[in-house]
Amino acid sequence: MGKAMLIVNPSSGKEKGKVYKDRVYQALLKRFDEVEVKETQKGGDATEFAQVAADNNYEAVIAMGGDGTLNEVINGIAEKPHRPAFGFIPLGTVNDLARSLGVPLRPDRAIKALETARKRSMDIGKIGDTYFMNVLAAGMIAEAVDKVSVEQKTKFGSVAYFAEGLKAFARHELLEFEVKYDDGEWGGKAGLVIASLTNSVGGMEQWAPEAEVDDGLIHVFILTKLGLIDAAKILPQIALGTLKKADGVMYFSTKKLEIACTDPDVKVNVDGDSGDTFPIAIEVLREHLDVLVPTK
Repeated sequence: MGKAMLIVNPSSGKEKGKVYKDRVYQALLKRFDEVEVKETQKGGDATEFAQVAADNNYEAVIAMGGDGTLNEVINGIAEKPHRPAFGFIPLGTVNDLARSLGVPLRPDRAIKALETARKRSMDIGKIGDTYFMNVLAAGMIAEAVDKVSVEQKTKFGSVAYFAEGLKAFARHELLEFEVKYDDGEWGGKAGLVIASLTNSVGGMEQWAPEAEVDDGLIHVFILTKLGLIDAAKILPQIALGTLKKADGVMYFSTKKLEIACTDPDVKVNVDGDSGDTFPIAIEVLREHLDVLVPTK
């Protein structure tokens, strides 16, 4: 049965990490001989804890937190010769990875599912020497969303992201991008460039319905029109899963991707957090991790 590490972000989900920590610990003892519990205190702690677990041949690493905490854990094990199975209890604002894998969003149900969870292979993306599990976003909409404070997230949830995104739509701000992918290249002005490994982006589970977590592909959407009228037209198509057919939207899938932006100060948003400045090069590491998902 081996040994597992439970990494808890105590501040996630209105401090639900503290509330559910013992229940997760007891659930893990039903399938592992020993469970070590670690609590994060600052950014980077989850990565360091996960690295220790990998170096010491732990069978699994379980994370309790939002997408940012999950991203840190994945960065801790991605380069290791021995990569423990990755499991998680979603406690964030959006929880895109949970939505993509069918992990229950309610903590109590996610804990119950963890007791009998099975392993499934999952792709991750690589940017330089860092990794991501779900989505990369660039453009003025992404810049606006990146400004959402922790207090806004806690109080308003995903509505806070939506509100900031609409403000960016209203300002009609476009950036100049150059994009290279497997089958060609594109250059022009866009309000948003999204590169996703999964179907769920910003809590919208039908963003890329054809995307699978193990298909080895980056699903790229370039929104070239920006305005409140454009937003009103695009949102219903996201709900229907037909975004790639929308006017002003370019879609393609690729195994490798390069993005450059003429504005040197613009940063990439990676799994919901601010990342590097441009240019960037992305590749998919297919089926690189084993993730624990519900049996049903």
